[in-house]
Amino acid sequence: MINSHTTRALVTMGLACPASATASAQASLTLPPLPRAPAAHVVTITPPGRTGSEPAIALNPYNANQVVAAAGAWAAYSTDSGRTFTPVQPAGEGGHGGGDVSLTFDDKGSVFLSFLSIQKNGLPGYWGHGPGGNGIWVRRSPDGGRTWDRDPVAVKVWTGDEPDVKLEDMPRIWADAEPHSPHRGNLYIAWIEWQLTQSIILFSRSRDGGRTWATPQRISTKAGFPRDDNGAVVGVIGTVAPDGTQYLVWNEGLNVTLTRSQDGGKTFEPSRPIFDVGPPYFGGASGIPGVSRTMGFPQIGLDGRRGTLYVTWSDFRNGDVDVFISRSDDRGHTWTPPLRVNDDPVHDGADQFFQWMAVDPSDGSVYVQFYDRRDDPASRKTRVTLARSIDGGKTFTNYAWSDDPFEAQNAFLGDYEWLTARDGRVYGVWTEAAEPRRPTIIRVGTADFGAKR
Repeated sequence: MINSHTTRALVTMGLACPASATASAQASLTLPPLPRAPAAHVVTITPPGRTGSEPAIALNPYNANQVVAAAGAWAAYSTDSGRTFTPVQPAGEGGHGGGDVSLTFDDKGSVFLSFLSIQKNGLPGYWGHGPGGNGIWVRRSPDGGRTWDRDPVAVKVWTGDEPDVKLEDMPRIWADAEPHSPHRGNLYIAWIEWQLTQSIILFSRSRDGGRTWATPQRISTKAGFPRDDNGAVVGVIGTVAPDGTQYLVWNEGLNVTLTRSQDGGKTFEPSRPIFDVGPPYFGGASGIPGVSRTMGFPQIGLDGRRGTLYVTWSDFRNGDVDVFISRSDDRGHTWTPPLRVNDDPVHDGADQFFQWMAVDPSDGSVYVQFYDRRDDPASRKTRVTLARSIDGGKTFTNYAWSDDPFEAQNAFLGDYEWLTARDGRVYGVWTEAAEPRRPTIIRVGTADFGAKR
C-alpha cells in the first residue's frame, strides 16, 4: 500500500509549531535517558535468509512458557517465556501463507493464526480496483506453535474469476476465553473489504474451534472511501469482556469508531464515532523522516476487574507524531480527553509512532509499546519504548526497551507491531531495519514487572 498523505503540517486538532522553532527546541533540549525496562531482553527471531514486517505475538494464558510470534509466511515458538525462539513455517512447502498476520490462544490452549493470501493486488491505494484471487484464512496449532494443521480454513475467499472481486485485507483474530462468558470458546475475526467505490468492515465467528466460520457480516454502519490513505475504514480490532461482550474499534476517516456485540457476535449495535483523531496514515515526503509509511490505527483493551475500556492511537495534532490514550468507565458510552503517553516535551519535534497496547488481566496495568525518536535531534534513529500505567491510564512511566537504535532509510516497516501482557510479564514484537542493505528483521522484547506492582 502507498501513502500519499501530504498534510502533516495541517494538524487536525491543534496548531503545529513552526519547523524552525521545533528544530531549535529539539537541538537545545537534552533529555535524561529513560530507565531500562526491568529484566528487559530482546532477541531477533527472523529465520536465516528471511525478512519480515507486520508481526504478531501471543502468550498461552494456561502456560506462561509458551509464546508464539509470526510475520508473513513464517512463525516462531518459544518454550521458555520468550527467551529463545525456534522458527517454523506453518504453511509448509507450497501451502497457503501470506501477510497481515494475527494470533490468539483459545480457551483450550490452541493458538490460531489468521492471515491474508493474495494472488493479485488491486491498484496501489485503490485496492478494490482490479484485484485477483485473494482471501482470509485461519490455521491452528494445538501445541504452542510447534506444529500446525496441514490445511488452513477459509473465512472468505475469491478465486479471481468472479465478476465483482473484492480485496479482503488486514484480518485480526481474537478469542473468548473468559471463564464466565456464555460464549466461551468462540473465535472472532474482523477485517477490511476494499470495494470499487467504498471500504467496509466485515466480521465472522467460529463456534466449533475454528473448523468452520460463519458467513461474513458487515458491521461498519458507515462505509469509508475506497482509498486507504483518505477516509477509509481501517485498522479494526476487538476485545472481549468477562461477560462475553465484544468491543471493536477502527479508524473511520478522522475519528475512532466503536461497535459492540452482546450475543457472541451474532448481532452488533450500529457503529458510532467515539472521538476525533488525526488522519491514521502519515508518511511520504511530508511524514516521518526515513519511513515510507506509518500508521496510527487504534487498539482497544479492557481491564475486566474494573470494567475500564482503553483505546490508544497516534496522530500529529502537536506537530510531531505522539501516542495517545483515552478510557471509558461506562462500557464505551463516554470517553476521557486524550492523554499523551510518551513523556518527552510537547512540540519537541520527536516522533513517536506505531503504537500497540496491552492490558494485563492479572492486575489491570496498561502497557503501550511504540517507536521513539526522542534521542535523535535529526529524527532518524529509532528505538522501541515501553510505557506502563498502574493507575488506570491516568499517568504513564516510559521505559527504554530495545537495544541499539536503527535507521529505517525508507525500509517498509509495515502497518503495525504487537504487544501482550500477563502476570506482570510483557511481550512485544516489532520490525527493525538491519545492515548491510536494510532488510527488515523481527525482534521480540520481554520485560518483567512482577516485582514492581
